[in-house]
Amino acid sequence: MSRLESFADQVRACRICVQQPQGPPLPHEPRPVFQLSSTARLLIASQAPGTKVHASGRPFTDASGDRLRDWLGIDPEIFYDESRVAIVPMGLCFPGQDARGADLPPRRECAPHWRAKLMQRLGAVELVLAIGMYAQHWHLGRFRKASLTETVRGWREPYEALSPRVIPLPHPSWRNNGWIAREPWFERDLLPVVRAHVRRLVG
Repeated sequence: MSRLESFADQVRACRICVQQPQGPPLPHEPRPVFQLSSTARLLIASQAPGTKVHASGRPFTDASGDRLRDWLGIDPEIFYDESRVAIVPMGLCFPGQDARGADLPPRRECAPHWRAKLMQRLGAVELVLAIGMYAQHWHLGRFRKASLTETVRGWREPYEALSPRVIPLPHPSWRNNGWIAREPWFERDLLPVVRAHVRRLVG
């Protein structure tokens, strides 16, 4: 077993949100979901698994994943090739839902404990797609703006300044249909740039 495989097993066995929670413990059995390799040149930094992903144990096995793959211009075969694409959410486990049925934010324990350690093992990554405000807060730092719209609109500034390069994206959830409709520049201007970079990095 390689060092990376051994580390991935440690992450999959994590129960920090049950044994050392910040606030109420996770209300179900932890199931970290991620895709990791030392050769991936593209990192999808997402928010946290949803209900379908928690059940499948595989990232983005839901309608959001279908839309994300369409945004990137790649099929599932490439998307799930861990040697080319790493997928590491800010919260590794499904955080549960609120009273309205909306997914809760990523667990507060997760990123402080695991994020830096995970990033250290992704040395080949050249581009990070930071999906949603939680990933953008961690990966963009001072380049994150007051709103998601401003952050995504201003993508060129962090792209040119950071290494690895980072491009912020909205979450591909149906809950953002209204945002996508109100911001036609996103699909018209930014997605072609994203697709071109993805083609270069994953073949």
